[in-house]
Amino acid sequence: MSAAIALSALSAPIPGIAGPPTARYNTLAEWLAWQQRLHPHAVELGLERVAVMVQRLRLQRPADTVITVGGTNGKGSTVMFLESILRAAGHRVGSYLSPHLLRYNERLRIAGQELSDAEWCRAFAEVDAARADLSLTYFEFGTLAALWLMQRHRIEVALLEVGLGGRLDATNAIDSDCAVVTTIALDHCAWLGFDRDSIGYEKAGIFRSERPAICADPDPPARLLQHAAERGTRLYCYGQDYHYVCQGKDWNWQGVRRSYNRLPLPSLAGAHQLANAAAALMALETLPLSVSQTAIRQGLTQAVLPGRLQRRYAGSVEWIYDVAHNPQAAGALAAALGSSAGQTHLVLALLADKDSAAVVQALAVLQPIWYLAGIRGERGQSGEQLAQQGVKAGITAVTRSFSDVVAACSAAAQAACPGDRVVVCGSFHTVASVWHNGSV
Repeated sequence: MSAAIALSALSAPIPGIAGPPTARYNTLAEWLAWQQRLHPHAVELGLERVAVMVQRLRLQRPADTVITVGGTNGKGSTVMFLESILRAAGHRVGSYLSPHLLRYNERLRIAGQELSDAEWCRAFAEVDAARADLSLTYFEFGTLAALWLMQRHRIEVALLEVGLGGRLDATNAIDSDCAVVTTIALDHCAWLGFDRDSIGYEKAGIFRSERPAICADPDPPARLLQHAAERGTRLYCYGQDYHYVCQGKDWNWQGVRRSYNRLPLPSLAGAHQLANAAAALMALETLPLSVSQTAIRQGLTQAVLPGRLQRRYAGSVEWIYDVAHNPQAAGALAAALGSSAGQTHLVLALLADKDSAAVVQALAVLQPIWYLAGIRGERGQSGEQLAQQGVKAGITAVTRSFSDVVAACSAAAQAACPGDRVVVCGSFHTVASVWHNGSV
């Protein structure tokens, strides 16, 4: 859809809804900067504000079918497998993801395309006009704008990635037709709890009574299972209700009513992506959506999500970028990378609220040369602070600290020999800072 056509569609009147409101700002950058200052807290979990706004904007059903995807890791990948398969089957899909990597526009895709700054600005103006004096967090404002855009673009299926937790996340103000929980691991503990049982309960908050839900974690916490039973959710668990097995260059999947043999491996690399793809297939089995095996095969091989085991080459040196930012994700990354004939140079930068020592321990199996970098900002930490966490983790290998990721990558590039690999990971900020600098 061209920008002109898109803007024309957004300007078309809808019965019972007034025309475009007067905009507070004219550019996307201005809107986003203001939203970051609007609410007194960067994060304030709770559905009260968003529920009021959903009523005011009439966003209860942004699409005929809504699938909400939560979990600690793998949410974005699962959304993209669902989007790719459903689009291959001919469905008009809207996907809401967070956070973004390079551009805010990445957070919403309609029919596989990002929307223009002008469309986002129009949506922000609508949310602003409806909120009156109601304060909204940055994430709440963006979620409401994305829902409004989905509804305006008349999509068939809405895919919503949970931002934080599930039970009190802004996306949970919408009743989904199917909920998916990918994995449950320790992350965002200050908000969700310091054990898997507490976190599982928060993730299970997206389940609905008498509606299907998928749990892809092979060891579901007791409180997740209990919550599903108490709500009357039709829960489908990996290893019990659906299974998959990899057979080298292809894999088989078995659900409750359907099975697929010799499926192509997913386009997103890593054995952990099979779990995400398998959960997506189970979700599709539970819904009355027309999806052929041909569409599944096509969708699995065409899903794209930047910053997930993404490989580039600079001469004969391989560069690998991954947004892994907690111990479970770091372990999956290390397992996917495996051993290397050359030396591994590992550029790592983590936010201060992450379990840095555990992340370092998970990556230590790669036996790398460490380039520990700082991240600026309120949640950031310096390379020296990260190095101290490495010492706590028992790392005695060659370690250097740097003020930022770009400097660390520059040092790694100079040190790497032909056949070596450079791994850049630790957060969305880590990968984005290199790509913004044009280092790839």
